[in-house]
Amino acid sequence: MKVLGIESSCDETGIAVYDSASGRIWQRLYSQIEQHREYGGVVPELASRDHVVKAAPMLGEILAEIGSIDDIDAFAYTRGPGLIGALMVGANLARGLAWALDKPVLGVHHMEGHLLAPMLADEKPLLPFVALLVSGGHTMLVDVRAIGEYRILGETLDDAVGEAFDKTAKLLGLPYPGGPELARLADSVTRSRFEFPRPMINRPGLEFSFSGLKTAALNIVRQNEPLDDDLRAEIAHAFQQAVVDTLRVKCLRALKETGYRSLVIAGGVGANRLLRDALDKATRARRARLYVPALEYCTDNGAMIAYAGALRLLHGQHDQSVSDVLPRWSLETLPAL
Repeated sequence: MKVLGIESSCDETGIAVYDSASGRIWQRLYSQIEQHREYGGVVPELASRDHVVKAAPMLGEILAEIGSIDDIDAFAYTRGPGLIGALMVGANLARGLAWALDKPVLGVHHMEGHLLAPMLADEKPLLPFVALLVSGGHTMLVDVRAIGEYRILGETLDDAVGEAFDKTAKLLGLPYPGGPELARLADSVTRSRFEFPRPMINRPGLEFSFSGLKTAALNIVRQNEPLDDDLRAEIAHAFQQAVVDTLRVKCLRALKETGYRSLVIAGGVGANRLLRDALDKATRARRARLYVPALEYCTDNGAMIAYAGALRLLHGQHDQSVSDVLPRWSLETLPAL
């Protein structure tokens, strides 16, 4: 089955075709970073408009590669969570194509797409596993017993880890998007005179909190102004180390509580090199295994939506005649396969 997936939950337009028979993927991805840079963050209305402009040409490029629209067997799109206007662009495009061609269509959960992205690799994680989903909008640990059988073990009580990265980067005067810039700056030094708290690691449970880290960053910046390049790098280094240490402690705790021996990282922050290295080392020490998606599948992309959609479409799931987008949507409400 060839499934065309459309991702438009925020500021990336992702379109891909996944062939379940061969595992081959054709994809295009367009990022709106430049459009939103001057505003220091995503402007929802601009994001929606840019999806409208970019989606059709990208779709045409992919169809030119695979042959024709008739070669597509089914369609998948991001139904939620995300920005409602952006979601509607992808949903309307996928539904329109499916209904015009009388082919099945399915709305996919954005976070399930991320969660399953490591399965696009040749070596796939074995079920069950613990998944750490870390992005600009989400931070959660999920017990993945089977596809569609998800139990949230813990999530952030305030800010997502990606948001904390971005806002701390802004305090340091780094350009948007700040998270990757902060990570690059942090990696430029090997030590720091500063120390950040590791929130909630000494409390039982698997919840997260990152608002205190932002406050600590604000206080350190104010106490050391004006900042030179060395100070910025040392603050970034200490901040990143605190985040990684916190995530590592919670991931190991989740593996211990579940008894699982496989850990998956997914989401945009999953591209962070220090986080990958720290969790790889920690899981190996516990005789467990870390699985990560390719870097191109960490950020939002159409391939993960096409793949997640294909799994469910092959099990007979599809949208009814009337459906809607869901800006808020819990993973735990998804049906099992």
